[in-house]
Formats: sequence, C-alpha cells, structure tokens
Amino acid sequence: MIFCLSITVPAQAIELKAKYQPGDFKLVYGKQAADILISADDLKVVSIVANDLATDVERVANIKPRVRTTRDDPSKNIVIIGTLGKSSVIDDLVKRGKIDISRIKNKWESFQIETIPKPFPGVENAMIIAGSDGRGTAFGVYELSQRIGVSPWVWWADVAPDKRDRVVISRGKYTSSEPSVKYRGIFLNDEDWGLQPWAAKTLEPETGNIGPKTYARVCELLLRLKANTLWPAMHDVSTPFNANPANRQVADDYAIVMGSSHAEPMLRNNVGEWKAKPEEFNFVTNPAGVTDYWEQRVKENGKFENIYTIGMRGIHDSAIQGPKTQAERIPLLEKIFSVQRGLLSKYVNSDAEKVPQIFCPYKEVLADYRAGLNVPDDVTIVFPDDNFGYIRQFPNAEEQKRKGGFGVYYHISYLGRPLSYLWLNSTPPALVFEEMSKAYANGMRNLWILNVGDLKPAEIGIEFFMQMAYDANRWNVGDVDQYLKTWESREFGDKDAVEIAKIMDKYYRLGFQRKPEHLQWYIPGEKPRKSDLTEDETLERLRDYASLRKRAEDVYAKISSEKKDAFYELVLYPVRSAALANERFFGAELAARHFAVGNGDSMNWAERSAAADRAIAADAHYFNDTLANGKWRHIMSPEMTPGQWTSMRTVAPKISPSEFDLSKIEERKVLVDNFRPEPSAAMISIEAEHFASKTAGDGFSWQIIRGLGKTGDSVSVFPTTAQTFADLLTGSPSLTYKFNVATAGDFTAQLYFLPTQPMFTGTGLRVAFSIDGGQPQVLTVDKDTEVSSAKWAVNILNETTAGTTSRLHLEKGAHILRLFAVETGVVIDKIVFSTGELPTSYFGPPETLVH
Repeated sequence: MIFCLSITVPAQAIELKAKYQPGDFKLVYGKQAADILISADDLKVVSIVANDLATDVERVANIKPRVRTTRDDPSKNIVIIGTLGKSSVIDDLVKRGKIDISRIKNKWESFQIETIPKPFPGVENAMIIAGSDGRGTAFGVYELSQRIGVSPWVWWADVAPDKRDRVVISRGKYTSSEPSVKYRGIFLNDEDWGLQPWAAKTLEPETGNIGPKTYARVCELLLRLKANTLWPAMHDVSTPFNANPANRQVADDYAIVMGSSHAEPMLRNNVGEWKAKPEEFNFVTNPAGVTDYWEQRVKENGKFENIYTIGMRGIHDSAIQGPKTQAERIPLLEKIFSVQRGLLSKYVNSDAEKVPQIFCPYKEVLADYRAGLNVPDDVTIVFPDDNFGYIRQFPNAEEQKRKGGFGVYYHISYLGRPLSYLWLNSTPPALVFEEMSKAYANGMRNLWILNVGDLKPAEIGIEFFMQMAYDANRWNVGDVDQYLKTWESREFGDKDAVEIAKIMDKYYRLGFQRKPEHLQWYIPGEKPRKSDLTEDETLERLRDYASLRKRAEDVYAKISSEKKDAFYELVLYPVRSAALANERFFGAELAARHFAVGNGDSMNWAERSAAADRAIAADAHYFNDTLANGKWRHIMSPEMTPGQWTSMRTVAPKISPSEFDLSKIEERKVLVDNFRPEPSAAMISIEAEHFASKTAGDGFSWQIIRGLGKTGDSVSVFPTTAQTFADLLTGSPSLTYKFNVATAGDFTAQLYFLPTQPMFTGTGLRVAFSIDGGQPQVLTVDKDTEVSSAKWAVNILNETTAGTTSRLHLEKGAHILRLFAVETGVVIDKIVFSTGELPTSYFGPPETLVH
C-alpha cells in the first residue's frame, strides 16, 4: 500500500487490520458502519469527500455510512472530518484539548489522521481526519480510502476493491508532511479522439462536450492522487472551460486550482474564445483589444483560486504575432507582463506579487529567456521538456534564488513533430524519475504539470508523476524499479503482482526501444524507407511482444471477474495493442522484403499484418462498446481521423495479402531492400550497468537506473544536483569496465547516451574515458544539436544518441576502460568497441562481455 506520510507516533500505526483488538477503530463491524460527521460550516470540498468516503466504505463492505452535520443520535464509533478554522467540530475538539494540531497548523495541504476515545458524550471512539486547509482535509479522507483498499483509480480504471465484512483500523496517529511541490497537476490535451467524444456522447450527452460531470470526475481523481492543479482541455473540438460557468464552480467546489497552458495567457482559451480574426490577436497592432479580452476573464474569475499564465504566443500554440525579431519580442513580452500584472492588481489582489503566476518559455520563447528576457521575480518560471520527456533547461544556482522559483511542464503524450504519440502510454516510470529527480534537486519545486493527453490509458504514468510531486523522496534510484510491483499489488493483490509488474516492466522496455506510435522510421515529408532493424532484430522483437502478450492474456484468464475490467484497461489493452501494432508494421515490412527476393513467406507476413490490423480494431471496439458495460464508449482511438495532422503522424500500414502472392504473377519487380545488414566487424559490446567497480567523487557517484535503457539498464551520476568535475582523475566519479580483445586491432569506441538535454546550456553531453590507465579524454555529444533539428528528431525517436572516439589500437588480451563524469545529468546506456564501421544500430549490438 502506498502511503506518503511521516509517522508522528512511531510505535503506532493507522492501518487496516484483519482482527479487532481493544482500542482499534470499528469503521464497519457487526454489520454496523460508523457515522461520518462533518460541520455544516466547513468548505464544500469537505462535504464532497465525506460522501465519497461513505461510497468507498460501501464499495468495500456493502454498508454505506451516514454522513451527518449534527451530533444527534450518533453511532458509538464516528469519523469526524474537518478543516482547521473552518469546521466548528474540529475547532471545538482543539479547544477542549482532545486533539493536538500543532504539526499541521498554518501548513500547506497537510493533514492528520488519529483515533481518540470519547470525543463527546454518547460516542466511544472517533477517528479524526483534520486538514490544515480544504485540500489537506481531502487528502486525509482519500488516504483513508486507500488504507481500506480503494484505489485512486476506482472510477477511472474500474479497480474494484476487495470485499470485507468488517473494516477495522488500528489505533494511532499520522501526520502528513507538506507536499514537495506546491502545485501539482495535469493538462488535458489533444482530446479530439478520446476524452471529448466520450464525454460528449457517453458521460454527459446533455452537455454535448467536456463539461461539469467530466471535470468533477477529473477533480476527484486529482484529489485522490494528492494533486491540486488542472489545465483544462483546449482544442477547438471542446467547449472552452469558462464558457460553461458550471465548470469553474465544480473546480472551486473541489478546491482545485485552475490554470491554463503555456499558450493561453490569463486563463483564456484562444482557440475557442478569441472571436476576432487571428491576425488581430496582436499586441503590437491591437493592444486595447487584446487587453480587454484578458481583462474580461480576470474580472470573471478573480474570485477563484487560479494560477495565471502570463506572456503571450499566437492562436493555438503558434509564435507570437507582431514582432519579427528577438530584439523586438523581448521588450514586447516585458510590456505584456506589466499590462497583465496590472489586471491582476485590479481584480485579484492589489499586490500582484501575491497572485500565483507562471511563465512557460516553451519552444522558441526559451531562446528569448536565454537571451535576457526579464521575468518578474515573483513569477514561477516553468521550463518545458522537449515534448518527448527530456527537460530542456535547469536553473543555475543564482537563478534558484528567485522568489517565484521554478517548475516543469512535462509530456507523456504529445501531438506534434517529428511524430506524435497519443495512443498508448509507453514512457517508462524510470525515465520520469530520472528527469524529475533532476528537476527537484535543482530547485524546480513550485509547479509540476503533466500533459496526459486524454488521460486514458496513461494511469500508471500519471500516478508515478504525482507520487514524486507529492513526496520527492518516495522513490529513489535504489528502489524506483519497485514502483510497478507496489502499484500492481495495490490494484490486483499480492498474488499476481510480481508477474504483472514483470509484464509491465517489459512493456515499458520494449516501448522505450521504439514507441508503438513511432514504428515508421521516416518523418513525414521524407522519402519513405524501411526500419533500421536487421531481420534478426525484427524477429526477436516480435517474439518478445508475442511472449509478453501471452503472459498478459494468461493472467487475464485467471484473474477474478471483479478485477478483469481493470486488468484489461491497465495491462492487457496496452500490452496487446503494442504487440499488435508491431505485428502490423513489421509484418508489412517483412512481407515487402520477402516478396522482393521471391520468398514464399511474403504472403504469410502480409496475412499476419492484416490480421493484426483487424485485431487492433476489435480490441478498440471491445474497449469502447463492451468493457465495463459500455462505460467507456468512444474513449479509445488507436489512430487519428484519416487525413488529420498528416505532417506529424505515422501512417499505419494497410495491405492486402493478395498483393504478395507470388503464385499469381509471372514477373516481379525487385524492390530495393535497405534492411541493415548484420555487422561483420569484430565487436565488443558492454551494457553500461555491468561495470567492474566504481569510485565516488565529492559526494557524487554513478548509480544504476533500473528500468531505463534500450537493451538493459543505464547509469547516471547521483545526486542529480548540477555539478561539473574539473579534476577528472581525483575528483570525478568513475566507473571501471574490464574487457578482453581476442585479436589485436584498431578499434573505435562508441558510447550510447540517452538523449537528455545538458544541465549546463550549450555544453552538450560530456563524459571522459581512458584506456588502460591513459590520460582521460573528453567525449562531447550533441553540443550543437538543437531541439526540433533533424539530429534531435532521430535521437528522440530512437531514444539514444551516440558519441564516437577516434581510433584506438588495442592489443590482444585484457583491457580496462574507465569512464569519468564531467558533469551530472548524463545517462549512459551502452558501450561498443568495433574494428570496422560502427553501424547505425537500433539496439546496439548484443552484449559480448559481462563483468
């Protein structure tokens, strides 16, 4: 069970028990449920979560507690829920010395859960859930729900809790810490093919769009995950969030902080709300019109809890209109800041510095920031990733002194170039850990926003991100690989958790090699070409996916009927769909290759590709029309609508097997076969995690990141605080590898890195190496590789970038390679020595030596 709390009474614990002992709390016992007491004068969110707790208890024990606002005729055991300073019941208990709230008073989103005897006459025992503020109270309530076996995904992924005829909680007290990151939330984005049609046609057809019912469910999920912030859906298929006043009222009722994306200043949805011509969204030529547009929203929403995005870009995430050069853009943006903050002073708080604000230097705006754009000191600067999971910039020590601090805007779903990925979430939790641990260690702690696309099926990734945001110490480099087992155990029980975790670990590893949405090896606009895989690599990949699919289907066959829907949504559908996507793509490719050389297997491969295409459609149909009695109708779409966004998407192969029937044609045009040949040169391949020894330097050391790598794990330097190491021989963390050369020769070494962005702008990725005790030589990779360049596109689609040394003469026998850290933030995956030309390998050659 995942529980991110600090224990204030180490000898005691608030936990679910199998048997009752004197002093324990009877939440459900003897077919009686404890009442839930709240104060009528408390915040709206408290009433919402108290009723959710009653529903959660009923889900577990088939008995629904009464939620009450008076003490008349109470049950002998009672749950008391309330917010400090808002709940007269809680404040009365504090005044009478029944509870001590000193550890959470005046804290941000903190809570305590404790059991006490005789809170007032007629009640024998009480469980108190007290929050420092409304969200703190909600977090405490949903924490109790998790303790009794209710997953945060009970509604969004149909995770059914185990049934119990009694629910007994041990006596004790817990006090939470303040969250690690102040604002934590999600961005609903690219909702065209899933979330919007599902909301409009299934969940709330009366609204005909994403509306208050959908947002209420999203807000509930956020609180169950201990998150607090939402950027709403903003594509033109969706009604703008603020167009329906009920939406913002729902967010306020749930105490959710509303914001807007990097491209939507001042809570405005430009795609749906700017009614003038797009070219008039121009602060140079139309400052009054644009200012009035912003002013209207701040005037309407100023009474709610918001984070205001400041700055300006064009309509629908395009470049700002008006200025033609950076020299023109920078002073214009600074003027816009001033105007926007004037509106905040007028309608929200006379002191604009007390109004939460962010500035996100996304895409070309980052260059403006690097060139000296002056952002007001109290504004949080939110650095983006490159849309593919690699954070673009980290604040230096001087920048970290800013009052407003820093944050991160991160993607596990993306519509854009070079290729989109919107269908299956295959971003490994280990990659999220590697990047976000760097962010936190380097002062990016004020806001973390995760772009989740249309939310499903990204549940595992969403929760991992939120766990890190809530408690940055919850996972570390030594145990992050246990996340999947812990998560699966909570969702499906201990019996199957190990096998399910292994299945999902392999799923993420295969997806990291190449995402199911990125199986096309050329970028739209380029000349079509085949993949970079050898035929052996192709067949091995298909075998791996086939085995993985069978393992998932075997678990599905035996898992309890109550868990089948959740297992299908969280495990079987993504695993099987990824396997089928690979079968469809590579089946078509192998059919073409075998047909070109007159091999009779071409027809078989074509039929396998076509069958996989039909199976993908069948699974999507089941997800949409049958799963959970039709609850998710219209939510799942494997592909975009034909013809949409063609410049930033792959095209799924659609083939007719008869085209590859050799018996039906007399003459056959031989196709160009550009499959990469198997390497013929002598090679020595070493997985980076298989070092013989390591040394620390200045408190830093290389550590293995399990679950992150193309063919194994990877290594990086921890802690991840930005640091350079000038004295390589004595002050740098190092790794030692031992290897043998069978025949003397001239070798080239190639180091495979993950395509992270350097922690020091403009340096590239750097590591030093020495052979057999020689002088260390610095190897620099991607120093001049800009995001959106052709080289970067290849890097992020392959999830790798490589640095190559000059020729090294190695005699026959044993040798020692030593790697030295030049700076933190570099992740090494594999090391390869070759006497011939180093191929542009998809996986890199298999390991030949392990020490």
